[in-house]
Amino acid sequence: MPTFHTKLIGREKIAENTMAYTFEKPEGFTFKAGQSGDFTLNNPKETDAEGDTRAFTLTSPPYANTITIATRMRDSAFKRVLKKLPLEASLKLIAPSGSFTLHNNTSIPAVYVTGGIGITPARSIIMQATKDQLPHQIFLFYSNHNPEEAAFLEELKSLENENPNYHFIPTMTKISHSSKWEGERGHIDKTMLKKYINDLSKPIYYISGPATMVASMRSMLNDVGVDDDNIRTEEFSGY
Repeated sequence: MPTFHTKLIGREKIAENTMAYTFEKPEGFTFKAGQSGDFTLNNPKETDAEGDTRAFTLTSPPYANTITIATRMRDSAFKRVLKKLPLEASLKLIAPSGSFTLHNNTSIPAVYVTGGIGITPARSIIMQATKDQLPHQIFLFYSNHNPEEAAFLEELKSLENENPNYHFIPTMTKISHSSKWEGERGHIDKTMLKKYINDLSKPIYYISGPATMVASMRSMLNDVGVDDDNIRTEEFSGY
């Protein structure tokens, strides 16, 4: 993979315990929606056994003039440094990598089954598909504990107004002590999928989230007869 140099140009809290970081887009840098990159800190003030490099999905779409990543914040040396990194600080970027990208056959629906920060590749893909006016039918199931923890929630809702082929189904699993919620509740399961998708055997499924969720969703899809060839996964660790 090619190596680029980039600069941090913005940071923003986008959900509870979740930050988005925006970087300059290096000249000549291209990628496909859903791909990721390895970001390396230059001479960080602290480090640990996990090292100075992390892989992040590029959650901005390819058409954007900048690169954005989003991550849950935890107490690691890398994320402590990243949180305090001054604007204009440079990082090394090795990218793009990954094949968690939208399939080409427009007659086959795409179903995204996402949890938590696993939303990042789906956001890039749906934004790019909307701009390109792709005819794919796209269903996005997005599970979080509550709306406060759901990154990009309002933006993903509003994209339905721009793309008639895109269907957004957010669901909350621990809503009792949170803001008012009128959408789906509970974990994503076959009953919820069948409520929105007539034939579960037709789509290609893209599962992204914590490893336990990915394994559970794959097992559930296998149980309802979905072939493994029609299931693509991306695990997100380091919560």
